Parts: sequence; C-alpha cells; structure tokens
Amino acid sequence: MAHLIFCTQIEDILIDVLVVWRIAHLLTSEAGPFGLFTRLRRAAGDGFFGQLLDCFYCLSLWLAAPLACIAGNSWPQRLLLWPALSGAACLLEKATHRTVFPGIYEETKE
Repeated sequence: MAHLIFCTQIEDILIDVLVVWRIAHLLTSEAGPFGLFTRLRRAAGDGFFGQLLDCFYCLSLWLAAPLACIAGNSWPQRLLLWPALSGAACLLEKATHRTVFPGIYEETKE
C-alpha cells in the first residue's frame, strides 16, 4: 500500500508559494509606500538582517519555514515543504525578473 506524502490541496501550496514570493520580493526589491522598505533596508545595515534583505534567495528560505510548518501535517512533510516553497518562489522570481547585462546593446525597432 502506497502512502501519500502530501494530503494538502494544491491550491494551498500555490498560495504559499505566492506568499513567499510576494513578501520576499517586496522586502528585497521594492520601495514600498513612502519608501518604507527602502528605509528598512538601509536601517538594517550590513549585519545579518541587512544581508538577508539584500538576497531574495536567502529571505525566501526564512519566509518559507513558518509557512511549511503551518501547511505541513507531519515533520517529514514540513521538511520537504520548506525548500519546495522557497525553490518555487525562486523559480517565480527568475521567471519574472528581467536581467540587464551591462555592455550589451539592444537596438530598438522603430
């Protein structure tokens, strides 16, 4: 008899991924209302929290941990959900982030 690892609905997992991506993107890349998140990143400095707010991938791991604990039903499931939520958020970030390479000129068509 096969045992399912996940009994959580796919919608819950997708919502968790979107939550991790949105909060991590907000804290690492956006200014926010009245420049609130820009000021937060400056105030965090160069210490642990400053470095955390500079790295989307690191922050997504920390944000995924409590969501995995809430969404998972057992400790093995929570341990598997933790990197899965972060990894999916990282893939979403890669898919939506446009990388500009300095020194490469792209001609626009008029």
